Amino acid sequence: MATLILVRHGRSTANTAGLLAGWTPGVSLDEHGAGQAAALPGRLAGVPLAAAVTSPLQRCAETLAPLLADRPGLAHHTDERIGECHYGDWSGRKLSELAEEPLMRIVQQHPSAAAFPGGESMRAMQTRAVDCVREWNARIDEEHGSDAVFLMCSHGDIIKSIVADALGMHLDLFQRIHVDPCSVTAIRYTPTRPFLLRLGDTGDFASFAPRETAAPDKGAEDGGDAVVGGGAGAV
Repeated sequence: MATLILVRHGRSTANTAGLLAGWTPGVSLDEHGAGQAAALPGRLAGVPLAAAVTSPLQRCAETLAPLLADRPGLAHHTDERIGECHYGDWSGRKLSELAEEPLMRIVQQHPSAAAFPGGESMRAMQTRAVDCVREWNARIDEEHGSDAVFLMCSHGDIIKSIVADALGMHLDLFQRIHVDPCSVTAIRYTPTRPFLLRLGDTGDFASFAPRETAAPDKGAEDGGDAVVGGGAGAV
């Protein structure tokens, strides 16, 4: 069956400000994120794409714009089901403040039981995202054949939850997965099981270099908790 390429949006103004963006309007790519997006067509130059599907949020549309400009004939669709988690009352708040909320411990250690006040549960987030992937996978397979490749541009927690499903992992383990901004994750679906081909591939190892100062969104890669919504990546 078809192969899915998942691209997390490039670094956003919310990432660098340490905010949990969610569905807050007006969150765009920052200068570094725009550069990441501009490099995406070159990174995927050798990959024939049958279609591109994106979250409706601005930072995803801006990430995909250079690729669509480079491939004017590429079919482009928007699907709300791969939009960011609805964080409800947490949206727009500083991650440093949210770290003190009792719910954050549940989000980190038992996410299948976590529901955001005024928002959705993490189980609901994963269910809609996986349903979206499965439906699009079947559609692409039927319309373009089993060797087809298609792309989805989405968000950190969404991609992590899709990867967890593909690996047969319980949602309670998904915080062990990390994907940087504008990283590429690839999953090939077959009639019997999915295969994870790439995970969070940015083409470099800058995030492994020692940092002179602590990152504002210290997360799992630094020995802390996973960053809800995804971190800002290496600078």
